[in-house]
This record gives sequence, C-alpha cells and structure tokens, in this order.
Amino acid sequence: MKKNVLLVAVALLVSMVGCKSKSVEEKLAEFNEWNETLMDGYRTRMMALDGDEDAMEAYADSVSDAYEAYNLKALQANLDNEVGVAALKNLYGVLEDDELEVYLNKLTAPLHGRDSAFVEGLKVALNAQKTTAEGQMFTDFEVDGVKFSDFIGKGKYVLVDFWASWCGPCRGEMPNLRSVYEEFHGDKFDMLSVAVWDKPEDTRKAAEEEGIVWNQIINAQKIPTDIYGIQGIPHIILFGPDGTILKRNLRGDDIREAVADALND
Repeated sequence: MKKNVLLVAVALLVSMVGCKSKSVEEKLAEFNEWNETLMDGYRTRMMALDGDEDAMEAYADSVSDAYEAYNLKALQANLDNEVGVAALKNLYGVLEDDELEVYLNKLTAPLHGRDSAFVEGLKVALNAQKTTAEGQMFTDFEVDGVKFSDFIGKGKYVLVDFWASWCGPCRGEMPNLRSVYEEFHGDKFDMLSVAVWDKPEDTRKAAEEEGIVWNQIINAQKIPTDIYGIQGIPHIILFGPDGTILKRNLRGDDIREAVADALND
C-alpha cells in the first residue's frame, strides 16, 4: 500500500512540475487537486479500516510520506511562484528549522495579503526559536499578574506544556504528563501547563477533566507562543534549575526520557 501511494505521488508530481509550458494557475490547480484527492482518499480508507489500528497506522504513515514527498518537490520546483508558497504552508510544521530557513531565503514568489503575512510570520517565529533554542536562558513573560519566572529558574527542573483544551494531540499527551508528574514530582522537579490560544473557561474545564494538579498559567493566548516561536501545540519544553532551556518540542516517550536523564545527571 505504501509503495502504491508513493508511486501515485511521483506520477502526479511529474505531471504537475515536469511540464514547463504550464502556467502558474494550471500548476496551482493541479497542486490543489492532488492534495484534495489524497485527503479524500485518506478519509475514505481510514473509515474502511476502522478498528484495525495496525492497518490504520500503516496507511496513515504511507499517506504522510507521500504527502510530504509531493509537497517538498512542489516547493523545490516552484520557489518563484504561489505554488511554492502553498506547498510551504503544507510543510512548515514538519521541516527542520534549518531547512525551513533555507527555503524561506530562496523563496522569490511575489507575496501579497495572507501569503505575505504567513511568510513574515514564519521568519519572525524562526528568529524567536533561535533566541529561545536549547542552551539559551528562558525569556520571561507575564499573564494577568502571573510571571513565567514565578515558576522557572527557581532551582528545579520544570517541564512546561503549552497546550489548549480544543487541541486533540494536547489532550493525547496528558497521560504521559500525568505519569511523569507522579513519578518525578518533588524537590528537584515540577511541572507547569500554559494554556494558549484558548478560552479561560474551556481551559479550566479541560484541566479538571484531565486531572491537571500541577501549576498552571491560564489565558496566555499568543504571548508565550510569539516569544518562543511556537507554531503548533502541544509544545513541551524542559527547563533547567537556572532557567536554561534543555529540551524543546518533547512528545511521547521522549518526555519521560528527557526528565529522567536530566535528573540523573
């Protein structure tokens, strides 16, 4: 299945970018059609596989690979037009920071309106990520009279979860976070949840449902995500006792591993 999906992706990619005589409008129409067709097929197939978790995971991986490969080729071939911008919108969340910076520097497509705001926003976020990269000291902020520094740089390792009540992957990490808190909470380690892009009442309800008993900052909105260049959530960061950023963007089993390694140093 994975091989077939990738073969289709390559064939359609050749069709889109291989013909230099096609106009940008034609390329963009084919680009959008390919992505829409892939997603329609994905939804249909996943419904048919309902209940078969192994098959669903394998198929999701194959589609993800095809999607990323197709959009990356489209980006590389269309840095001078709006197809490249559209592809970048589909890829920016999975590209490494250095890759993203390379493509942003090479992008020469005319930018207007939302496209211009999108690209400029990526550049600002990348710069923020550099100033708050692993090894850098934390940057403070304040929300409703509560400072980030009330919890960070106070002599403990602190795991910070930037999340929102409506975010499925955020809620999906809660069992991992609860397990880490229960295992390591004490004199050397603590946790903090920072709610972003969310309504305070929804945050409080979800926090109760998820059993969040550790410290929280509610109603942070865009303040910390702008400072730390966070483009997607959950975004989980481990800070050292002095406030140094030790690990960024932790997920799954890596959360416990990072905390355990830090505490055992």
